[in-house]
Amino acid sequence: MFSKIVFLSLILSNIYANKALESVYYVDSKDVKLSSIIPYIKNDISILSIEENRYSQKIKSKEFIKLLSKHGYKNYTAKSNYINFILKSPVDTSKMEQKLQEYYKKNYESIDIKSIHVVPRGYLSSLPKAYTIQIRDDDFLSHSGVINIKTDDNKKIFFDYSIIADVQVYITKEVIKKDTNLSPSNTIKKGVRLDRFRDKPLQDIYKASLQAKRHIPKNMVLTIRDVETSDAIKRDATVNVTMNNDGMAIIFSAKALKDAKVNDIINVQNSSGKIFKVRVTGSNTAEIE
Repeated sequence: MFSKIVFLSLILSNIYANKALESVYYVDSKDVKLSSIIPYIKNDISILSIEENRYSQKIKSKEFIKLLSKHGYKNYTAKSNYINFILKSPVDTSKMEQKLQEYYKKNYESIDIKSIHVVPRGYLSSLPKAYTIQIRDDDFLSHSGVINIKTDDNKKIFFDYSIIADVQVYITKEVIKKDTNLSPSNTIKKGVRLDRFRDKPLQDIYKASLQAKRHIPKNMVLTIRDVETSDAIKRDATVNVTMNNDGMAIIFSAKALKDAKVNDIINVQNSSGKIFKVRVTGSNTAEIE
């Protein structure tokens, strides 16, 4: 029996050990319960109260950690110097959640949204009757952000949101050198949890021929800033040049004097050393300008 008690004590001590407190907690009433911080607690008690004429209560993290310790919950740490308890607003944010869902699905061809949570930055008892929802252009790169509603009289009300979702991305299987074409041999498609991307992840690397724009490390999520359209012609490659003259098409071979993509204008040199200006039309093909 004694060993079981000791074992249970060890489990509980591990549960409560080294827990990091959030900087903000949204609570259901002004009477803040311990369960707002520790959801799995059985014997719930009031830990502090939000003042009567206010909708939030800020407390120093050090003081709150001491308060928890006083009630027997030790080994807590804090992410910031203060912890803010905010009373949840009784407003319907479903329209904003729907707008965010549409926004993320528009920016990711393959996304599995688990949940979306929207909360006003301050206490709101109600929403305006008419408003438009505004989202910043690049917020889809992160799992959290700011959304605002704009009223007819140009007043803006801001909300914080968070989204839990999985997205399909391409990850490098090895180091990819500059100008190397992307392929299944050096990339892999994988589902990852949406966190924060440095730029928009590539959605499909096979829609167009792509090459590395720079040196890309192994295990890196590929984004649009990492790639460019593959060169149709490489410097010193042999190019089939078409010259149209009086309804006749004359084709001859020449050497490319630089790398080029489709529709680029470059110089090529034939076997006798004459230089022609050509427009690239495809892989190692061009026509006289």
